[in-house]
Amino acid sequence: MSDSFSRRDWLTIVGAAGAGAALPASGRAAARGAGTAAHHADGTAADILPLTCNSDVYVPPRGRAFNKFSFDFPEPSVAFAGHRFGFRVFTRENAYALDPAKMTATATADGGMRIECTGFTWAGGQERATGRLVALLRHLSDGVEWDATVEMEQPIKSVAFVVRDVPRGQLSFAGGDFADLHDNEVLLGYPFSGGDLFGGNTAWGLTTPLAMVQGADGHCVSLSSRDPKVRTKRIYLQPGESGYRVELIHEVEGWLDLKTVQVPAWRLTRAATPEAAVAPHYEFVRTAHAMPDFATRADAPAWLHQTALALTLHGQHYTGYIFNDYAKMLDTLRWVNTQIPGKQVLAFISAWDGRYYWDYPRYDVSERMGGDAGFRTLVTEGQAMGFRIMPMFGLNSANRKLPGWARIADALTHKVDGNEVPLDWVDWDNDRHQEGWLGYMNVGVKSWRDHLAGRIDAMIRTYGVDAYFLDIAGGHINDTRGDMHEGLRTMVGELRAKHPQVLCCGEMHYDALLEFIPLFHAGGGGAYARAHVQRHAHFFQHLSLPAPGRGSTGVHEAGFGRFDNETLNLNPNAIPTLNIVDDTFTAHRDTMAAVIRKARERAGS
Repeated sequence: MSDSFSRRDWLTIVGAAGAGAALPASGRAAARGAGTAAHHADGTAADILPLTCNSDVYVPPRGRAFNKFSFDFPEPSVAFAGHRFGFRVFTRENAYALDPAKMTATATADGGMRIECTGFTWAGGQERATGRLVALLRHLSDGVEWDATVEMEQPIKSVAFVVRDVPRGQLSFAGGDFADLHDNEVLLGYPFSGGDLFGGNTAWGLTTPLAMVQGADGHCVSLSSRDPKVRTKRIYLQPGESGYRVELIHEVEGWLDLKTVQVPAWRLTRAATPEAAVAPHYEFVRTAHAMPDFATRADAPAWLHQTALALTLHGQHYTGYIFNDYAKMLDTLRWVNTQIPGKQVLAFISAWDGRYYWDYPRYDVSERMGGDAGFRTLVTEGQAMGFRIMPMFGLNSANRKLPGWARIADALTHKVDGNEVPLDWVDWDNDRHQEGWLGYMNVGVKSWRDHLAGRIDAMIRTYGVDAYFLDIAGGHINDTRGDMHEGLRTMVGELRAKHPQVLCCGEMHYDALLEFIPLFHAGGGGAYARAHVQRHAHFFQHLSLPAPGRGSTGVHEAGFGRFDNETLNLNPNAIPTLNIVDDTFTAHRDTMAAVIRKARERAGS
């Protein structure tokens, strides 16, 4: 390629049908130099651009940064539709680049491009490996879409598409508010931070695989996955002078050893407004996951539609401290019923079963809190006043020190590389050290699913509760032992078949959960996604919401927060929620009444 990089050269590279926007100056500079010739169907040459992982980005980084190679890892790329596209392939033992000497780029009949590579390199290009990649790039009316098929001689862990010339701007994740992150690198993971919650490479979480960049004129570039299944995705944005180098990563199911992988499509599109950028993505996921409208969904009981207030009745702390026993909970409900009809209230009972998290997953009523008789009276009399009673269960938490661990030990989560996942991110006893006695469990494994479903079923049959709450329902990790999403769908479906009148509620959502869970605790969608998300589900506020008075977060590990007497800590986009701790009912009944008045006002009652 000549140093002048003429317009004719540019059109040759991008193909016969529409180049899109031209590369920015930095892109043209990076593309200069000798390239390897590929060929279009009409015989014209298209260069394979000799880029590396350090082309067009800040070296060294100028802001927050993530782990990266300390050398120039090859990223041979092809220009199309105003962007340059490269690829990486990862097995469970190494990272591979395409061999530029074995790459071809061919125009397709519809004006797209077919990229084929019949070999890979490793060791930064010093060694070679057999394999094959075929990528198809297609023009859209508002951008470009592409996918790929990859073959290796060993199981493939993940595949990254590298896209350059994404303009700098303010960033929005999963339809949330825009923010200027300056020269920081950004790593996003779907769902549940891509399964990496802690450590130096921790990703910000995505509830749906969508990121947007907004320019000064308000126009948005969106990056979104078109995968119809729940599979781990990561989006990494690395800034340069005038654009981002973006990695769009698809992680293969950990329980499958696939040597051939069909990578689902990604899209890069442009829209005049954030709303216009978000809408097509949600239309895709709405269809892909068969998400029903809340107004007509069969798994949302009639009482949920008239719920105006959620009460979180805090029970027993990890240490054994009791905020409210069953009798005190019932006294609270009796008073609340004088302020608002019980039929408009959901009573969420957190830590009803003993020491919070420590006693997971036995799920038996607590003798210290009133035993069988006390719990039965709470449910029976509460329901007689119209309240709906919802006890809490941990979807993926089990104490490895409790008897019976051996029966469920095979369901302990293992990440895609095989490492065990402890639930060790809380300092429960305040010794300033995170405890490791909890295991993170996979509901996709039958032993755990059967145990948890059995305990929920027993509570429904024994006490007639109206709903069950699944803590960390949005906590998806790509496990080597089974599909968490399908396991959760199976369990909820089986419980619904047995108890069609009983509601399932989850903590935190990601898009596909909206198919079979109609109520969530926390979340509700970002600024530009909220209408799409709440079309399908309702939300109430988190159990760590500070309670009136000193702002205790109850059984939650957060300690104390600030209760705002002006706003009453109410979220305008969620069901009004009131957290009840040890002194709320006895010392702050006037504030409770104020929250209830606001709830009634919103409900029009």
